[in-house]
Amino acid sequence: MKGLAPSRTVRWIVGVVVGVLFALPLVSTLLYTFRDGDGVSLVHWASLFDPAKRSVFAPIWVGLSNSLVLAIVTVAIVLLLLAPTMVFVALRFPALRRPFEFLVLLPISIPAIVLVVGLAPIYLQIGRTFGTGAWTLAFAYGITVLPFAYRSIQASIDAVDIRTLSEAARSLGAGWLTVFLRVLVPNLRPGLLAASLISVAVVLGEFTIASLLNRQVLQTALVVVNKIDAYAAAMFTLMALAFALALLLVIGRAVRPRPGRKTS
Repeated sequence: MKGLAPSRTVRWIVGVVVGVLFALPLVSTLLYTFRDGDGVSLVHWASLFDPAKRSVFAPIWVGLSNSLVLAIVTVAIVLLLLAPTMVFVALRFPALRRPFEFLVLLPISIPAIVLVVGLAPIYLQIGRTFGTGAWTLAFAYGITVLPFAYRSIQASIDAVDIRTLSEAARSLGAGWLTVFLRVLVPNLRPGLLAASLISVAVVLGEFTIASLLNRQVLQTALVVVNKIDAYAAAMFTLMALAFALALLLVIGRAVRPRPGRKTS
């Protein structure tokens, strides 16, 4: 089917069109932050360092710190609960893969507002047990990121013969923990890192669940600040996107095979 592949020109055209569609709103937002009554200036960016506006930006710093904590806890849920469970199902109970996949992918078909309706009574008990800190949203976010993290990790599992690797390691006397940490995890690293990136991106961009459960995160803080200073909200939005892009580049470099190093 080589003849059906698009030509290089078509790929370039598609790439340019998609790139323009993604870049247009970002460039427009950036130009908006340069607007001033007298024309174009950096006065709004300079205001980020103005001590007089510290109280205006305070909700953003609180929301950002809460979102970063949530990102860490959510990634921990994905790496410590989802990934080992997927490996366990693949090795021990392959017949359960389809039912397990259905359950894990189910949250993507449920609107966030419907999830909140079901999570609200659960969070009443969570609040009584663990408190009402923003970090408790990680339990809800862990459910939200399941479909995306599952696909990333499952792609790596399908690309590696984990059964042969685990049996070879076991035959050499390795325990299951050693097999998972020292044999399987290095081979599943691209999927695990991709799942981590997606989890961080979902946490930094999620608004509905946090708003309805009355937790302060980055996105809810941006809405609050936007009512006071729209320029500040736009600038912090751009910085959050730049942070996500930098994280993408770091993870992309981390999963790239090193020269002279063979992968199993």
